[in-house]
Amino acid sequence: MQEDDPDDDAALFRQAVAGTRPLPRKKAALRPPAPPPRARFRRADERAALEESLQWAPAELGVETGEELTYKREFVSMAALRSLQRGRYAIEDELDLHGMVAREARQAVREFLQESTDRGLRCVRLIHGKGRGSGPRGPVLKRSVNLWLRKHEAVLAFCSARGPHGGTGALYILLSA
Repeated sequence: MQEDDPDDDAALFRQAVAGTRPLPRKKAALRPPAPPPRARFRRADERAALEESLQWAPAELGVETGEELTYKREFVSMAALRSLQRGRYAIEDELDLHGMVAREARQAVREFLQESTDRGLRCVRLIHGKGRGSGPRGPVLKRSVNLWLRKHEAVLAFCSARGPHGGTGALYILLSA
């Protein structure tokens, strides 16, 4: 068997392309890509819908005793919410609302969130209880906390805690840094 001679290959190539000439190069003007189109009133409409949804009374939220709570702002990724649900954020502080009436609890939650954000905390736990002692009214604090947290600007997301941390009677809260 005879090996191919590289000089023969080069000569054959030159013979095959003899008489041809390179194509002229066109200098194309490169432009940056156009920005994506934006609806003029989209942000205002989304904000109005959010404000309207936050006007619910606690009873209208329909939260039951054993029901898990989950909430995230639209700009919070699902991956961040899943990490919160799996308990992957370190709990840096907690507040227990057991024994408080709604008025006291609201003030305590407001102060706790303010103090937590002032301290730069990222994840806290709020224990609201499961509402088993609330009778036919259902879980009053659980419903109220669900509403209050959705309205608080520092709250990015929250979800029911894992079993060892209180389960559906407690919440992990992700705060803005």
